[in-house]
Amino acid sequence: MLKMSTLFLRTLRDDPADAEVASHRLLVRAGYIRRIAAGIYSWLPLGVITLRNIENVVRQEMDQAGFQEVHFPALLPREAYETTNRWEEYGPSLFRLQDRRGADYLLGPTHEEMFTLMVKSEYSSYKDLPLSIYQIQTKYRDEARPRSGIIRGREFVMKDSYSFDIDDAGLDVSYQKHRDAYISCFNRLGMKYNIVKAVSGAMGGSKSEEFLAPCETGEDTYVLCPNCGYAANVEAMVTIVAPADSAGVPELEELDTPHTPTIDSLVAVLNEKFGSGYTAADTLKNIMLVADGKAIAVLVPGDREVDLKRLQENLGGVHELRVFEEADFAKHPSLVKGYIGPQDTKKSGITLYADPRVAPGTAWISGANKKDRHARYVVNGRDFTPDAYVEAAEVRAGDACPECSTEIVIDRAIEIGHIFQLGRKYAQALGLSVLDNNGKSQVVTMGSYGIGVSRAVAAIAEQTSDEIGLNWPQEIAPAKVHIVATGKEDLPFDTALKLGSDLEAQGITVMLDDRRDASAGVKFKDAELIGNPIIVVVGKALADGKIELRVRRTGDKSEVALGDAVSAISSLLN
Repeated sequence: MLKMSTLFLRTLRDDPADAEVASHRLLVRAGYIRRIAAGIYSWLPLGVITLRNIENVVRQEMDQAGFQEVHFPALLPREAYETTNRWEEYGPSLFRLQDRRGADYLLGPTHEEMFTLMVKSEYSSYKDLPLSIYQIQTKYRDEARPRSGIIRGREFVMKDSYSFDIDDAGLDVSYQKHRDAYISCFNRLGMKYNIVKAVSGAMGGSKSEEFLAPCETGEDTYVLCPNCGYAANVEAMVTIVAPADSAGVPELEELDTPHTPTIDSLVAVLNEKFGSGYTAADTLKNIMLVADGKAIAVLVPGDREVDLKRLQENLGGVHELRVFEEADFAKHPSLVKGYIGPQDTKKSGITLYADPRVAPGTAWISGANKKDRHARYVVNGRDFTPDAYVEAAEVRAGDACPECSTEIVIDRAIEIGHIFQLGRKYAQALGLSVLDNNGKSQVVTMGSYGIGVSRAVAAIAEQTSDEIGLNWPQEIAPAKVHIVATGKEDLPFDTALKLGSDLEAQGITVMLDDRRDASAGVKFKDAELIGNPIIVVVGKALADGKIELRVRRTGDKSEVALGDAVSAISSLLN
C-alpha cells in the first residue's frame, strides 16, 4: 500500500516554467518526474510505478506472442556501427565517448547491430528460424531540440524487437505477428491510436507502419481519408497526378520580369502584363538544397512549400538536408538567385528532383536563369527532365486521397510505435547467414519493431488528462484506488487503512492518503492531480456507515455502505 504519509512525493501547485504540453506540466506537478537537464528526467516513485506498469503490459504481450526477451548494454563498442556506416551516419545525434585506453564507444541509440551479431553468434541453420527477440532498455540520442518533457528526450526507455527469417514470406508472417501484438498492447493501455503508412527512411526495408496516438500537441502529422480509411504519415502520403498533354503548349517564351525574386511579386507582374487569372499555382519553385554536402534542386508548384522532413525521408539515406546559403550560391555562379529555372540544371551538374505535382507534360512559369527574367510555357519533358520524382511538397487538408480521391483531413499525433520490414540490410553488412534445407548459405531477412515505453507515459497523459489533473487507465495507474481519510479523529484513518488492506487482499492496488496535517481540500486536489481511477472518501458519511466513491474519469459520485465497499469498488473497476 502506498501511504502518502511516508511516500516520497511532493505535489506542486504551479506549472513548471519550461512546460510546453499538458503531460509535461502534470507529470511534474503530480510528482512523477523531475528535470535534471535538457531532455533528461528523473523518475520519482509514482513515475517508476507507472513506467513499470506499461513495461509489464508490453512484456506480457511480447511474451504472449512467442517473442523472447534479451538485454544488451547501453555502452557499445564502435566497431559494429562502423561496419554498418552508422558511426558516421548518425552524425551529432550519437553520444560518443572513449575509455581510458582511448577506445571508441557509444551510448546505444538503437540496437540493430547488436541483435544481428547476437543471432549470428548463436544460430547457423534455417531450422533455428523463425526467431523474434526483444529488449526493454534505455536509449540515448543527442536531440538537437529536446522538448515536451519526456515526449522528446535525450534519454528514453524503448522496447525494440527484431525478427529473423529465412525468406520474405517468413518476414511477412513475423511482421503481422508483431503488428497484432502491438494492437493488443495499445488496446490494453487504453490508448486511442491510428495505424498509418510510413516511409522506411534511413532504416531501409520494404514496408513500414507507425502507431500514432492522436494529440493536438503531437510532433507527428498524419492524414486520414474520411471515406475509405486511408491513413498515412505525411511523409508517406502519396500524390497521384496524371501526365498532361503538352501538344498544344506554345514554345518556351522568355519574359521581362524586373524585381520579381518572389512568387508573390512574379504573380503581380504577370497579372499586370497579361491580365488577371495568374496565381502562385501556375508558377514553379526551384528550391536549392544541400543533401549530405551535395547540391540538389527540387521543383514544387509555386503555391506549395517544400516539406524538408518529408523530402528527407523520401530521399532515403540522406542524413543532413538544408537550404542553400549565400556561400553555396557563391560556389555555383551560374545560379541566378530568385530567377532559377530547371531548364539548365543538367549543365550545372545538379541533380534535379520534382514533386509528383510537377507531372510530365505540365507547363509552368519559372525562372529563366537570368536576372529579372522568367519564362512561361516551360514544359516538363520538353524543356527540362527531372532526374527523379520525390514526394517533397507540403501536404494540406483537402488534398486528394490517393486511393479514392476524397479530400483528406490532417491531424497531429505522438508516435508510440513503429514497425519495419528491414530486409537484409544489417544481415548483409554483418554477415548473418544460415544454411538452407539444400545446404546453401542464405542471408537472413529481418524486421524491426519499436515501442516508445517512456513516451507512452506522456502520450497516455496527453490523451486522458483534464483541467484538474492526470486521469490514468487502471492498467497503468500507480494504484487502482486512492483512499482519502479526512477529519481529526482516528476512526476515519483506521477505517481507511482496514479498507485498503481488504482491497489489497482482492488484488486491488491502493494509495492511502493518511496524512494528518493536510486539509481535506488539499487531499482532494492531490487525488485529482495524481489521477488514480477510483477515489474513495472516508469521512463525514462514515457516521452513517457509508463511504463515498468517485470515478476520476467521469466525475460520478455515489455513497455505499462500508460493508459493501470492496464489492462496489471491484464492480466499478470491472
